[in-house]
Amino acid sequence: MVKMTRSVAEVMLGDVPEEKRFWCNDGRYLKNLDELKDALEQMTEETFRFHSSENKTDFSNWVKDVIGDEKLSRDLLKSTTKEQSTRVVAERVRWLKGKLGTV
Repeated sequence: MVKMTRSVAEVMLGDVPEEKRFWCNDGRYLKNLDELKDALEQMTEETFRFHSSENKTDFSNWVKDVIGDEKLSRDLLKSTTKEQSTRVVAERVRWLKGKLGTV
């Protein structure tokens, strides 16, 4: 497990390279956790289910493999609804920003 320092929080909150952006099936490309939070708040249930179901863990995989946040990835795996996923991402973003002193 990575020790959460200010610099690690900065990386996790930062933009990912263009080729690592998350493609949403509603046409959006997401480049950071803030955009994931906003997209989850606005997306339809159909779009959410396309990316997150018993057999699909796209959000969790992207957060773990690209963002590098294993805790948030695990929390997303446990989230079964769009509302739960939105809440855990929003809480994590708030917590990470607290590490930067920007909340």
